[in-house]
Amino acid sequence: MGEDAAPCLTSEMKLAVPWGHIAAKLWGSRQGPPVLCLHGWLDNANSFDRLIPLLPKDFHYVAMDFGGHGLSSHYSPGLPYYQQNFVIEVQRVVAALKWNRFSIMGHSFGGIVGGMYSCTFPEMVDKLILLDALPCVLDYKESENLLTYKRRMIEHMLQIEASQKPQRVLSPEKMLQGSTASISSAGTCLCISSGSCRPTSWS
Repeated sequence: MGEDAAPCLTSEMKLAVPWGHIAAKLWGSRQGPPVLCLHGWLDNANSFDRLIPLLPKDFHYVAMDFGGHGLSSHYSPGLPYYQQNFVIEVQRVVAALKWNRFSIMGHSFGGIVGGMYSCTFPEMVDKLILLDALPCVLDYKESENLLTYKRRMIEHMLQIEASQKPQRVLSPEKMLQGSTASISSAGTCLCISSGSCRPTSWS
């Protein structure tokens, strides 16, 4: 492939998230079919620097840094780096870029994350390219319920963040009224008083 066919790095971006930001590098025209590039564990988006110039120029490549990797912010101390969290990060980036359908190219751990995302949001993914990565394999009988739960959890969490509405706080009296059907009044009062944190005003 000639040098004139190589996609050029066009820009870098930072996406605001609750714990800081997610960094990413962009190659090629934004009008081209989008490809999200996911790096391996303890790696970063730079791992695609030599590969992407060898790929067709007609695509729009975005290589993101997972949280705690590369130029992206680390999680708050004490929070683990679970695979599920990285799947959510992918959804954050995709939503910010306003992609309706795209391809994923994942290396090593990035391929595992890409596979899990593809299982959770299959209608979003056009193609899944795995580089030195094991595919995500789930038992058929368990996969449907598990993936449905994961998807609902991710969508619900991101919807709450986007709404930016304060959480509703109920008074002890209203809690008591709503709980007597399944627990005794004495038990409800005990649960409410144990370790409860009362705000300055009740609803």
